[in-house]
Amino acid sequence: MQVYIMRHGQAFTSGTDDALRELTSEGKLEANEMAKWIAKQNIAIDKVIVSPFVRAQQTVKEISSSIGKDVAITTLDFITPSGSAQRMHDYIDGICVSENVGHLLIVSHMPLVCYLVAELTSDGDCPIFQTASIAHIDYDIERMKGELVSLTAPSDLD
Repeated sequence: MQVYIMRHGQAFTSGTDDALRELTSEGKLEANEMAKWIAKQNIAIDKVIVSPFVRAQQTVKEISSSIGKDVAITTLDFITPSGSAQRMHDYIDGICVSENVGHLLIVSHMPLVCYLVAELTSDGDCPIFQTASIAHIDYDIERMKGELVSLTAPSDLD
């Protein structure tokens, strides 16, 4: 299975409620650049899992043209910035079997995206994500571990 872990695009830093912060115009541009990258890579996303926070939801909306209309999108309340990578790992292993997912996209936040890469990979490295970056993991369902293939940021596409 191929797992793609994406950090949301750049968001406004002001506001009292972190869950309600929206993407900036730069964040929307970043998400659109990564949507083009997804399309260019011919990645056929089967399922999207997204944080309930506004900026993550807006990021999915911005990339929706490249992931297709019929892709199942699931919002999970436990993949917020303080979410548990272990809990998400368990969830991923469950859906691999029950839903036969080949290409999974997860859209969430730092530091969870970093911890999730470490949790899902054999080497356990915890990379720092720029906004709208996507980590690609070649995930072995039998071993329940994978290998980090790439980490691509919008700035890499210039």
